[in-house]
Amino acid sequence: PAILFVVAFVLAYAVKSPKPLPARLLSWLLLLSVGVENVWFGFFHMFFPEMASSTIGWKASPFEFEIGAADFSLGVIAIVSFWRSLEFKAAVVLYVTLFYAGVASIHVYEAVVAGNFAPNNFGLLLLLTVVKMVLLPVLYLMVRRRRAG
Repeated sequence: PAILFVVAFVLAYAVKSPKPLPARLLSWLLLLSVGVENVWFGFFHMFFPEMASSTIGWKASPFEFEIGAADFSLGVIAIVSFWRSLEFKAAVVLYVTLFYAGVASIHVYEAVVAGNFAPNNFGLLLLLTVVKMVLLPVLYLMVRRRRAG
């Protein structure tokens, strides 16, 4: 996840385009740091639930497939958004923001209440989740305001 996040920034700066930087960054973050990342997460939650859960400090359950399907679906839609309109991206950003707020809240709760400080429960992944939860709507609003102005 950290590599995909950084690569999105590098590509947003490096790839020449007439689009302003916030628009390029929004697109690259949705493609890589949300899209590819969530397809990957979904794959592991659906097909390797014991491995995925153990890195979070949880036990595998039947809900693992469900979250995997949600992650995978989100990833595919985020990837598709790379080539779609700002309005399409708005829907993806709204979903990502709400979904990540729920994800972050349960991981913080688990750390505080259950003392679960497993690497994928309360670490860099949580930090990136919170950063994207804030950054994506900010980028979207920047792009939208620039278009309106």
